[in-house]
Amino acid sequence: MKKRTVWLHSLVLSTVLMGTAYAYQDQDAASAQKTDSSVPADNTKVNKRDRNKSEPTAGQQSNAKADRELTRKIRQALVKDKDLSTYAHNIKVITSGGAVTLKGPVRSEDEKKAVEAKAAEVAGGASITSQLEVAPPKHKSKDKTT
Repeated sequence: MKKRTVWLHSLVLSTVLMGTAYAYQDQDAASAQKTDSSVPADNTKVNKRDRNKSEPTAGQQSNAKADRELTRKIRQALVKDKDLSTYAHNIKVITSGGAVTLKGPVRSEDEKKAVEAKAAEVAGGASITSQLEVAPPKHKSKDKTT
C-alpha cells in the first residue's frame, strides 16, 4: 500500500509540474514566433552531458517526502517570481538526500544569481549545487523594408 501511495504522490507532483511547464511554454511559443528562427535550437552538447551517470538528472529526484517537498517549495518560489524569465521558471530542480541541484538555462548572470539566492532562501541550510547556464540572447529578426 505504501508503494502505491508513493507512486500516486509522484504522479500528482509530475502532473502539477507539467501543467506549470505547459502554461509557460505557450507564452514562449507565442514570443518565439516573433523572433528569428534562422538559429536552430541545438541541445546536443547538453544531452550528451546528461547521459553521463555522474550528472544529476530529473530522473534522480528522490521520492522521499522531505526531498519532494523541498523541490516543490523551490519550484513554487521560482514560478511565483514574475521578474524571472520563462527559462528560469523551467529550470530543473533535483533534490536527493537533502542536497539540491539546479540545472538549466537562464537569461543572464543576474537572473542566475537570483535563482540561486531564491533556492538557498527556501532550502535553508541544505546543500545547493548550481549547474545553471546563461543562455545566449535570442536573435531579433531583421525587418526587411522596401
